Amino acid sequence: MRRVVFPLVPGLHLLDLAGPAQVFSTAADQGHPYRLHHPGPHATGPNATGTRDTDHARNPGRATGDPRGGRAAAHDPHGNDPHGNGPDGRPHTTVPTAQGLTLHADATWPDLTPDDLIIVPGWRHRRPGRPPHPGVDAATAARLAAHHAAGGTVASVCAGAFALGQAGLLDGRRCTTHHALHTQLAARHPTATVVPDVLYVTDDRVVTSAGIASGIDLALHLLAVRHGPAAAARAARDMVVHTRRNGDQPQDSAMLRHRAHLSDAVHRAQDLIDAHYTRPLPLADLAAAAGVSPRTLTRRFTAATGLTPLRYQQNLRLEHARHLIGQGATHDTAARAAGFTDARMLRRLRTRP
Repeated sequence: MRRVVFPLVPGLHLLDLAGPAQVFSTAADQGHPYRLHHPGPHATGPNATGTRDTDHARNPGRATGDPRGGRAAAHDPHGNDPHGNGPDGRPHTTVPTAQGLTLHADATWPDLTPDDLIIVPGWRHRRPGRPPHPGVDAATAARLAAHHAAGGTVASVCAGAFALGQAGLLDGRRCTTHHALHTQLAARHPTATVVPDVLYVTDDRVVTSAGIASGIDLALHLLAVRHGPAAAARAARDMVVHTRRNGDQPQDSAMLRHRAHLSDAVHRAQDLIDAHYTRPLPLADLAAAAGVSPRTLTRRFTAATGLTPLRYQQNLRLEHARHLIGQGATHDTAARAAGFTDARMLRRLRTRP
């Protein structure tokens, strides 16, 4: 039985946890030997030396640094209750999420082998008027480092990369995180190479992914590494996931990359292109939809996006064709489905800088 451990921290994002967790639970339903575990903050269990945290089990308050000890110290600032019991009757701790739903987390860590995985979900990193999220506790960081040192794989989703950094696992390695956190991660870990605009990065059994939905891509990648691409494809089909994306794909689509502007006219034109990019779209029709002249639309569109309307439409077609080719379609079939008259234009665009 292989274990997949998701350390839970207060303020975690539900989809950062649920996406990869469902990949492995789906794999388990398909006959692969996976069991999921969700230890909470200050959970007891094997520590970095392989012994049990018996002092913590007897006195949770002492382990968290609270001199009061006992039950009075059991309620940390996040409202966790290490003495609570979950639906299965085992000791659990409650963990609040960024979306307001409270989770029951395991109060103990399982014994791990190098075949097991640890995946750290991301959390709400910063809220207005509040300090940055403190990350994981020292014992959890030590367990991440110990698991990797023993030959295991450690992964993260979104801000979970900061936990891997706390464990010293990013030093000298390539990594990524949510695009809004690249600068902070690089500043906190200057010896790491933070790779922008990718879905996930693997470096010596340290796997980091971008925001939210990229956690599904990461989990499918890990499943493919262990059981082959067919197993990952079956899990993706069962989950009705549109595609299993490669790690070096951009974090967002062309439809999103060129929307960070304030021109209503350009947004109206983009809405029409996004909905009908496989069809011929005369500039006059786009200008009419935007409520400006063709010349004005071209000028504003280029100023807002860095592209002409035609180049923007070609980028959408090219992105769709690349997806189809990645799913096994021929160049001719992908070109026609994306709106190109033949594969020659597609090939020219694919080699264009």
